[in-house]
Amino acid sequence: MISTTRWTSLAGLVAAVAIIAVGCSSAAATPSPAVATATPTAVASVAATPVPTATPAAAGLTIGSTTNATLGDYLTGLNGMTLYVYKNDTADTSTCAGSCATSWPPLTVAAGTMITGPGAATLGFGTITRADATTQVTYNHMPLYYFAGDSAAGDTNGQGKGGVWSVAPVSAAVTGY
Repeated sequence: MISTTRWTSLAGLVAAVAIIAVGCSSAAATPSPAVATATPTAVASVAATPVPTATPAAAGLTIGSTTNATLGDYLTGLNGMTLYVYKNDTADTSTCAGSCATSWPPLTVAAGTMITGPGAATLGFGTITRADATTQVTYNHMPLYYFAGDSAAGDTNGQGKGGVWSVAPVSAAVTGY
């Protein structure tokens, strides 16, 4: 018969193993911003990899950031995917629609979603209503997009495309690309 002390020790050992297993399995190798009950929507992409467009069902979306030795600090959306700005857009106006929006899916949210981001950048986030009536996230009034050619967190394959696309920098200087 096993004594009460041994059962207590065994239960403690099992609990410790469970805690360690949970901690190890939740460690992420890529930057991934926390998003309050967001449900990413897969979009057709060039690489046949789903690109999140962030359509949160709840009241909040958190934008992340990452650092690249060449590009500096830039914004990231769901699952750590790189966000971009388009030189042909103007403040609070998206000009990327149709096939452009297929290759460059806009970061969209439900109307009224509260958007936060890294540090002081939170103050620069807003939304606009696109021509298709969806709500697109902006940073310092510039619409934000994903690139369908990015397949993993940290990819920046859209940087410099056509001379009009660039990663969305965390700094306030988003225009002039």
